[in-house]
Amino acid sequence: MNNKSSMRQWFKSGDPWIWMIGGGLAISLIMVVGLLLLIAVRGFGHFWPAPILSTSVTTAAGESESIMGIMVRSETLPAQRVRESGQDIPADQPLVTRHLIKVGNRDLTGRDFVWYLDSALGELHYPEDALRIERREWGNFYGFARGLERGGEVVARGEALWPQLLQAIDRANELHQRIQTLERVEIGRINRKMEELRLERRALELEGVSGAELAAAEADFAARQAELDRRFADIQAERRELMEQSARDVLIAETASGREVRIQLNNIVMASRNNATGLLGKIGFYGHRIGDFLSGYPREANTEGGIFPAIFGTVTMVLIMSVLVTPFGVLAAIYLREYARQGMILKLIRVSVYNLAGVPSIVFGVFGLGFFVYLLGGTIDDLFYPERLPAPTFGTPGLFWASLTLALLTLPVVIVSTEEGLARIPRTIREGSLALGATKWETLWKVVVPLSAPAMMTGLILAVARAAGEVAPLMLVGVVKLAPSLPVDGEFPYVHLERKIMHLGFHIYDVGFQSPNVEAARPLVYATALTLVLLILILNLSAIAIRNRLREKYRAEGD
Repeated sequence: MNNKSSMRQWFKSGDPWIWMIGGGLAISLIMVVGLLLLIAVRGFGHFWPAPILSTSVTTAAGESESIMGIMVRSETLPAQRVRESGQDIPADQPLVTRHLIKVGNRDLTGRDFVWYLDSALGELHYPEDALRIERREWGNFYGFARGLERGGEVVARGEALWPQLLQAIDRANELHQRIQTLERVEIGRINRKMEELRLERRALELEGVSGAELAAAEADFAARQAELDRRFADIQAERRELMEQSARDVLIAETASGREVRIQLNNIVMASRNNATGLLGKIGFYGHRIGDFLSGYPREANTEGGIFPAIFGTVTMVLIMSVLVTPFGVLAAIYLREYARQGMILKLIRVSVYNLAGVPSIVFGVFGLGFFVYLLGGTIDDLFYPERLPAPTFGTPGLFWASLTLALLTLPVVIVSTEEGLARIPRTIREGSLALGATKWETLWKVVVPLSAPAMMTGLILAVARAAGEVAPLMLVGVVKLAPSLPVDGEFPYVHLERKIMHLGFHIYDVGFQSPNVEAARPLVYATALTLVLLILILNLSAIAIRNRLREKYRAEGD
């Protein structure tokens, strides 16, 4: 009886519910941390220089062939499932172990990931001179380096080959970077100047200019066009010279089966001998690969290379969205809380704001496409860019419309957070300010708004967290698979709001569901997802730091 009574008292005290809440919180934290660790291991673990194996495999025809590559994963399956795929498995064997090996050399074999039965593989070897080459086209190459050829003559073999090969690859990458700079910056700048020249001619045609004024303009256009043509010819000549220099060096390599392959060094990103590299060397190479992933441009249908344009596009879009949503959300909340007359209409407005927060994001995307892009953008093109028509400038999805759509999507969050912050300001503070002779305007902007600034920052934090992870509306209003150029560069007006951008969320969707090479894309999905989570965390921590500084500032002033 006493035990029942004490148990009843324990439940009445509320301690069990506290333990239950604490346990639920602990389980949630463990799940979140476990998920992040899983993403990190499967994502950034892809960049670790794994050992390169060499073995023989027995084919279905009973022949033996040599293969080389990296072990991706192994699995044990019921033999019936493997038989259904067309492989011959003994009837008395219930389970089968198979291994997925990245053999690379897609230009030679047609596929770079192959499943092999454990029973078909011979003894595994890890030769120290095994070579892994990451190429700009055709994926990785696995084999052995046999010689370095320059200008048709062999300049290195044997022990002297590896250091000279690394130097030649560094030189080829420098030449490639200079070529990319010429193509993306210099030639891109000339192309924009030529387009501006064409638009100026078109504007004169629309204005109906004729006579001496037209002749003078045409002479000026001709002189400017000649100067642009001269500069373009000089850049093209420099580009051809750099390409000839980068094409001189050729690596003579050999596959595991003994086939000789010639690889131009201008197609090589990096090379490594994973089996002969020590721990410190592997750590350095690992950091180099992660840096290349974060700062590089995508290749091979986004299944190779880096994600820098997606990171840049995401950050730029979130910053512009923050600039747009903060003033509108704060002003709307101030009006609703401080100036609007309380009544049925105000209640309906608040209910509408709350309901707006629950509208599916794709609906905002459809609205942004119809209203912002087609209506506002088309009107802007008609009024300010008639010479560019029928090619649209703002009448097509772009960075500004994506940011504006996300600002509309996150506006209710900022309004509600700011209203709650304003409501928490004690009425006595307002009355004290008014009693000292301050006007309602001065009380609002010099007392109330600064004290509610942390709540405004909380709304902005929530808005950034939601906006950075949205994908569905962005597919309609400005995000693309591969953007030709960044939205920010050194050309006036420096921030090009009409350009299309890449986004980390859409990049995850594209690589994960639209990639032609699923196995190659799998680790990049995890790595990109972790990068997006870390990026959101950095943005939120920055906003939280600002909020805490504001809170401490006004708390100190209040004291």
